[in-house]
Amino acid sequence: METIKSKQDFERVFKGGRRYNHPLVRTTVLSGGSGRVAFVAPKRLGNAVYRNRCKRVLREAARMCGLPADGADIILFATRTTHDACPAEVSSALARLLEKARVSCA
Repeated sequence: METIKSKQDFERVFKGGRRYNHPLVRTTVLSGGSGRVAFVAPKRLGNAVYRNRCKRVLREAARMCGLPADGADIILFATRTTHDACPAEVSSALARLLEKARVSCA
């Protein structure tokens, strides 16, 4: 899975992308990208252990959804409820958000 790493790429997705929200996960999707994914857990969620668990759940949910999607750069944000959810729940929420964004996954 190829990830978004550079600050310029993050800014490009934030500026040109559309945001979609769900209580378990938030996304920003930029169509026409190179098919990469980023996982973000902001510091306001808690300590490093808490944030790392959130990112592990997001990564597994992304695998279950078939990300990365061709032609779309996607940033996944953890929320407070991401930590306590199982990856299958987050995966179904993510699938609904990607459907709204008209992003097809494998």
